[in-house]
Amino acid sequence: MNPSERIDALIAGITDWRGKTLASLRKTFLEADGEIVEEWKWMGSPVWSRDGMIAVANAHKGKVKVTFTNGASLPDPDKLFNAGLDGNKWRAIDLLEGDKINTRALKTLVRAAIAFNQSKLKKKAVAGARAKASKSAEA
Repeated sequence: MNPSERIDALIAGITDWRGKTLASLRKTFLEADGEIVEEWKWMGSPVWSRDGMIAVANAHKGKVKVTFTNGASLPDPDKLFNAGLDGNKWRAIDLLEGDKINTRALKTLVRAAIAFNQSKLKKKAVAGARAKASKSAEA
Protein backbone atom coordinates (compact mmCIF):
# COMPACT_ATOMS: atom_id res chain seq x y z
CA MET A 1 0.00 0.00 0.00
CA ASN A 2 1.22 3.50 -0.75
CA PRO A 3 1.06 6.22 1.96
CA SER A 4 -2.25 7.69 0.75
CA GLU A 5 -3.86 4.25 0.81
CA ARG A 6 -2.55 3.67 4.33
CA ILE A 7 -4.05 6.98 5.44
CA ASP A 8 -7.36 5.99 3.79
CA ALA A 9 -7.30 2.73 5.75
CA LEU A 10 -6.42 4.48 9.01
CA ILE A 11 -9.31 6.93 8.64
CA ALA A 12 -11.73 4.15 7.65
CA GLY A 13 -10.73 2.18 10.74
CA ILE A 14 -11.52 5.02 13.15
CA THR A 15 -15.31 5.00 13.14
CA ASP A 16 -15.97 7.75 15.68
CA TRP A 17 -15.53 11.53 15.56
CA ARG A 18 -11.73 11.19 15.45
CA GLY A 19 -11.84 9.56 12.01
CA LYS A 20 -14.02 12.37 10.68
CA THR A 21 -11.72 14.97 12.22
CA LEU A 22 -8.63 13.33 10.75
CA ALA A 23 -10.32 13.18 7.33
CA SER A 24 -11.19 16.87 7.57
CA LEU A 25 -7.61 17.79 8.53
CA ARG A 26 -6.30 15.78 5.62
CA LYS A 27 -8.67 17.45 3.18
CA THR A 28 -7.67 20.91 4.42
CA PHE A 29 -3.95 20.12 4.10
CA LEU A 30 -4.34 18.85 0.55
CA GLU A 31 -6.49 21.83 -0.46
CA ALA A 32 -3.94 24.28 0.96
CA ASP A 33 -1.35 23.37 -1.68
CA GLY A 34 -1.59 20.99 -4.62
CA GLU A 35 2.05 19.89 -4.28
CA ILE A 36 1.76 18.50 -0.76
CA VAL A 37 2.90 14.89 -0.54
CA GLU A 38 1.37 12.38 1.85
CA GLU A 39 3.77 10.12 3.71
CA TRP A 40 3.48 7.33 6.27
CA LYS A 41 6.04 7.43 9.07
CA TRP A 42 6.77 6.07 12.50
CA MET A 43 4.82 2.87 11.94
CA GLY A 44 1.42 4.45 11.56
CA SER A 45 1.36 8.23 11.37
CA PRO A 46 0.08 10.30 8.45
CA VAL A 47 2.56 13.01 7.49
CA TRP A 48 2.19 15.87 5.03
CA SER A 49 5.29 17.31 3.36
CA ARG A 50 6.38 19.81 0.80
CA ASP A 51 10.05 20.73 0.58
CA GLY A 52 10.32 19.13 4.02
CA MET A 53 7.90 17.86 6.60
CA ILE A 54 4.97 20.12 7.43
CA ALA A 55 3.00 18.16 10.02
CA VAL A 56 2.09 14.77 11.44
CA ALA A 57 -1.34 13.80 12.74
CA ASN A 58 -2.46 11.13 15.18
CA ALA A 59 -5.75 10.02 16.65
CA HIS A 60 -5.36 9.49 20.40
CA LYS A 61 -7.91 8.15 22.86
CA GLY A 62 -9.65 11.49 23.50
CA LYS A 63 -8.24 13.80 20.85
CA VAL A 64 -6.75 14.25 17.43
CA LYS A 65 -3.33 15.90 17.48
CA VAL A 66 -1.73 17.60 14.51
CA THR A 67 1.87 18.60 15.16
CA PHE A 68 3.74 21.08 12.96
CA THR A 69 7.43 20.24 12.68
CA ASN A 70 8.60 23.86 12.69
CA GLY A 71 5.57 25.30 14.46
CA ALA A 72 7.63 27.46 16.82
CA SER A 73 8.94 29.36 13.77
CA LEU A 74 5.52 29.95 12.19
CA PRO A 75 3.20 32.92 12.61
CA ASP A 76 -0.06 31.87 14.29
CA PRO A 77 -2.28 34.97 14.23
CA ASP A 78 -5.44 32.89 14.65
CA LYS A 79 -4.01 31.13 17.74
CA LEU A 80 -4.54 27.61 16.40
CA PHE A 81 -1.64 26.14 18.36
CA ASN A 82 -2.83 25.01 21.77
CA ALA A 83 -0.26 22.35 22.70
CA GLY A 84 3.52 22.10 22.85
CA LEU A 85 3.76 25.86 23.23
CA ASP A 86 6.93 25.73 25.32
CA GLY A 87 8.93 23.70 22.80
CA ASN A 88 11.75 25.15 20.74
CA LYS A 89 10.62 23.63 17.44
CA TRP A 90 7.32 21.73 17.40
CA ARG A 91 3.84 23.16 18.02
CA ALA A 92 0.58 21.24 18.01
CA ILE A 93 -3.15 21.60 17.71
CA ASP A 94 -5.19 19.30 19.93
CA LEU A 95 -8.73 18.80 18.71
CA LEU A 96 -11.34 17.40 21.06
CA GLU A 97 -14.75 16.01 20.26
CA GLY A 98 -17.01 18.83 19.08
CA ASP A 99 -14.15 21.20 18.17
CA LYS A 100 -14.53 22.93 14.83
CA ILE A 101 -11.54 23.29 12.51
CA ASN A 102 -10.95 26.81 11.25
CA THR A 103 -10.06 25.67 7.72
CA ARG A 104 -9.10 29.13 6.49
CA ALA A 105 -6.65 29.61 9.37
CA LEU A 106 -5.30 26.06 9.03
CA LYS A 107 -4.63 26.55 5.32
CA THR A 108 -2.79 29.77 6.14
CA LEU A 109 -0.69 27.91 8.70
CA VAL A 110 0.07 25.10 6.23
CA ARG A 111 1.17 27.65 3.62
CA ALA A 112 3.38 29.37 6.19
CA ALA A 113 5.00 26.00 6.96
CA ILE A 114 5.68 25.45 3.26
CA ALA A 115 7.19 28.93 2.94
CA PHE A 116 9.39 28.20 5.97
CA ASN A 117 10.58 24.91 4.44
CA GLN A 118 11.33 26.63 1.14
CA SER A 119 13.28 29.41 2.87
CA LYS A 120 15.45 26.76 4.57
CA LEU A 121 16.14 25.12 1.19
CA LYS A 122 17.14 28.47 -0.33
CA LYS A 123 19.52 29.18 2.56
CA LYS A 124 21.14 25.76 2.10
CA ALA A 125 21.49 26.33 -1.64
CA VAL A 126 23.12 29.74 -1.12
CA ALA A 127 25.48 28.33 1.50
CA GLY A 128 26.39 25.45 -0.82
CA ALA A 129 27.05 27.83 -3.71
CA ARG A 130 29.29 29.99 -1.51
CA ALA A 131 31.26 26.97 -0.31
CA LYS A 132 31.73 25.79 -3.89
CA ALA A 133 32.85 29.25 -5.02
CA SER A 134 35.27 29.46 -2.09
CA LYS A 135 36.85 26.11 -3.00
CA SER A 136 37.17 27.18 -6.65
CA ALA A 137 38.87 30.43 -5.62
CA GLU A 138 41.36 28.53 -3.46
CA ALA A 139 42.35 26.18 -6.31
